[in-house]
Amino acid sequence: MTEDFPFGPENLVLKVKGKIFAITDLNDAEFKVNLKCDPEKAELLRDQYNEVKPGYHMNKKHWNTVEFDTGLSIKLLKEWIDHSYESVVKSLPKSERFEY
Repeated sequence: MTEDFPFGPENLVLKVKGKIFAITDLNDAEFKVNLKCDPEKAELLRDQYNEVKPGYHMNKKHWNTVEFDTGLSIKLLKEWIDHSYESVVKSLPKSERFEY
């Protein structure tokens, strides 16, 4: 995993093998993170949680913006981060997946 700031010093981007799995604006008053998500799961999460919205400035089908400072459990947030990470790893060529 790498951290990068390709969109300016305020936008932290987390990547696996150059592919983004999380983005956050460090200057935003509310801590929100864009996370990659399976399209069907993305819709379910948006329906179930008010804190989950279609990905801001991202492909709405594959990304959710999650509000972190709203009382969602840490366990749930970690599951969603892991899902995002794993979604990107699954998209890597087989020869690169074993590293992760």
